[in-house]
Amino acid sequence: MLMHKRHPDDDIAQAAWLYYVGNLSQQEVSKRLGVSRFKVLRMLADAREQGLVRISVEHRTARTLALADKLVEAFSLQEAQVAPVESAKDDDEIARNSVAILASGYLARIASSDTPVTVGLGWGRTLSSMADNLTGVRNSDLTFVSLMGSVTYASHTAPGDVCVRLAAQTGGRAILLPAPFVADSAQACENILSQRLVRDAIDVARGADHALMSVGECCEGAILFDSDIFSAEQIQELRDADVVGDCCGVFYRSDGTVADIELNRCTPCVQPSDMEDMDTVLLAGGAGKLTATLAVLRAGFVKKLLVDEGLAVALLSASEDRRV
Repeated sequence: MLMHKRHPDDDIAQAAWLYYVGNLSQQEVSKRLGVSRFKVLRMLADAREQGLVRISVEHRTARTLALADKLVEAFSLQEAQVAPVESAKDDDEIARNSVAILASGYLARIASSDTPVTVGLGWGRTLSSMADNLTGVRNSDLTFVSLMGSVTYASHTAPGDVCVRLAAQTGGRAILLPAPFVADSAQACENILSQRLVRDAIDVARGADHALMSVGECCEGAILFDSDIFSAEQIQELRDADVVGDCCGVFYRSDGTVADIELNRCTPCVQPSDMEDMDTVLLAGGAGKLTATLAVLRAGFVKKLLVDEGLAVALLSASEDRRV
C-alpha cells in the first residue's frame, strides 16, 4: 500500500481539479473530500490566488510527482505524468478528462518546436478530449497522421476526426490513413496495405516523431465489443486468446505479448516494431483501464505515460504483484 504524507496545497489542487476539470459542484467536492462547503470555497479561492487555476489546473502535487517517479522506475519509462485525481469506479469520465488535459499540455510542449514535427495519433475518448482542451498552439509545420484505420460511422473520437480537428486548431495539416480499422481477412488487409495512397500515409506515420496513443479494454461492456466493429467470430477469437486490451489496432495478452490471432493480421496500422525511434506516449484514465494498460506497458514500446492518480496507484500495486 503506497502512502504519502498530504500537504495542504495538495488538497487545494485536488479540489480545483474536481471542480474545474471534473465539473463537480461545490457540494459534490465537499462530500468527496470530506470537508465543509465553506472550506471548499476557501480552497478554490486559494487555488486562484496561488495561480494554480488558469485554463487548466497546473499544480502537480508532491504525491503525484512521487507516483510519477515510481512509474518511471517500475516500467522503465522516460517520463510519467500523473493527474491529481483519485478516481473511483464511477469517475472514469473525470479521470479521462484529467489525463486529456495533461496530454494537451504535453502536445503544446512538443508543438512549440522550431523544426517540423509529425505527430501520430491513435483514437479514443481521451485523445478526443485532448483535442478539445488544446489551446494557444499555432504551428504550420505540424503534421498529424493516423496510426491506424478508421471506423465507418462518424465519430468525434475517430482517428480522422481527431487529426482534422488538431490540424484546424493549430494551422497544421492532417494525413488520414484511407483504410478501415479492421479488414475482413489477413489477405484483404495485405491488399489494402498494398494500395499507393495507403502506403504513402503509412510511410508518414512510420516516420512520426511522436505517437500519442490510448488503450482499449477487450472485455464485456468495452467500446470495442459494443461498437459493431467486430463480427461475433472475431469477438470470440479475442476471448479464446485471452486478449485483454489493444493499442492502435494491435491486440495484447496480459503478459504484454501480441496475441497470435488472425485479427492481429487484419488491422492496417503502424506496428510496435515501427515505433522504435518515436517518442511513444500512452494516455490512460480510469480504474477500468488497469489490465489493458498493464498489458501495453509490458509490451515494452511505450516510453512515456500519462495517467490519473487512481490508475497510477493501481498500476504500481499490480507491478509489485505479478499475479495481476
